[in-house]
Amino acid sequence: MRLITRGRHHATFEFGSLRVTALRDGYIDMPPTRLRDEDGCALAELPATVPLVGDNLRLSVNAFFVADGTRSLLIDTGASNNWHDPTMGLIYDALDEAGIDRQHITDVAITHNHDDHVSGLIALDGSEAFGRLERVWIGAGDTSVFTGRLEPIRDRVVPVTEKAAINDWATAIPTPGHTPGHTVYEITSSAGHLFAWGDTVHVPSLQFERPKVSWEFDGDQAQARAARVDLLEQLTQPHHFVAGAHLDSPGIARVTPSREGYALEYLAPPIG
Repeated sequence: MRLITRGRHHATFEFGSLRVTALRDGYIDMPPTRLRDEDGCALAELPATVPLVGDNLRLSVNAFFVADGTRSLLIDTGASNNWHDPTMGLIYDALDEAGIDRQHITDVAITHNHDDHVSGLIALDGSEAFGRLERVWIGAGDTSVFTGRLEPIRDRVVPVTEKAAINDWATAIPTPGHTPGHTVYEITSSAGHLFAWGDTVHVPSLQFERPKVSWEFDGDQAQARAARVDLLEQLTQPHHFVAGAHLDSPGIARVTPSREGYALEYLAPPIG
């Protein structure tokens, strides 16, 4: 996988015959008390290697666009203005900066139903963000999110109940735990395998080295922990890459074994 262009809000990589564009929706600051140990209690001590901004963890919010020249798939959509936080909702700027016309996007894949992943289906002015949208893939356990402002899109939802091919290079893989319908999207090309894994990891400076540390908002912490360990082990294979919603933007990296956990190697320096 090779970086070919980048800007303030995007980075585009060549991935075999595919182009993968990481899109920066922004960031959100969260208190470290959201972290949980194996007993479900707040983490007793935060390692000095975990950076804080003020007293908070800063989580990047990323989405990913994959295209082969004919077909395309947008994975997650950011927060739009539904989070009421001015540090997010930048995905439309990121698409513009990357030269991607959002009116040509027909297929969207949602990793799970939380606001910072699904809300960008509706633009800041309340209109549908993707005027030619035909299908929205999401885990069957998370489809109840399509009410209220998302109700107009409900008729285009494709519930994912088992491993399913979206096209000949994208596969939906159910990985419940963070939410009942949490789904990973595997992108395959001649260059290898890229796993867009949603909220498998929230704090990369900690959860690779200590993958059994969980997040308060993991609906089933034990299940989320098991899914994380399984995915991390898969990703240590040659020619495997990860695209993480909360890895430091642009959020595309390799994973290698390290001591009792794993190490992360970004394919492009994080966007400041």
